[in-house]
Amino acid sequence: MQQIRNIYCVGRNYKLHAEELGNDVPTKPMIFSKPTHALALAAGGEIELPGSRGELHYETELVIQMARSYEPGASLKQMVDGIALGIDFTLRDVQSELKKKGHPWLLAKGFKNSAILTSFHPFPGVEGLLQKDFALLKNGEQVQRGNIGNVIFDLATLIQYIGENFGLEKGDIIYTGTPEGVGPVSDGDVLTFLWGDENWGEFTAKLR
Repeated sequence: MQQIRNIYCVGRNYKLHAEELGNDVPTKPMIFSKPTHALALAAGGEIELPGSRGELHYETELVIQMARSYEPGASLKQMVDGIALGIDFTLRDVQSELKKKGHPWLLAKGFKNSAILTSFHPFPGVEGLLQKDFALLKNGEQVQRGNIGNVIFDLATLIQYIGENFGLEKGDIIYTGTPEGVGPVSDGDVLTFLWGDENWGEFTAKLR
């Protein structure tokens, strides 16, 4: 895995997810970031997460990593190095209070271990992505399933928007948005990532 310097996340990039939380569907990408200490690898062990700040929700996402710095006109094959699956963990009660006050989401989104990642795999191109769904199992039962074909803003649009407004460099990653089905995590839950029928990684949530 390349060194990760910047973590960008896309909010409300699946229409049904925006609607399930009662949010407006955006007309341009909603971008926020997480600090790098939020990263944690889904490698079969326990991952500590906050358990005393209200409900903690999983948001499963396809994650892409940049092969090079953003350059207008470059193809996705040139710019994307690999794909992974991840969770953008969210303290939902904290986020709701922040939204009411019009404050940034960092307290709800940027805590330690809030950005879970599997290992990265070679980028198969957009056609390859469309051929497989990604999914999350909680204790062996599917709780989320998505396909990159259902996003509001596609990968090329996201890369262009983020690259032009914030900058993108080699190794930077983008959490591309979560489909519907987000929900709470409890202490001891085992969370498993599937790419098609392949197990790409899992971990046990340890709430403290």
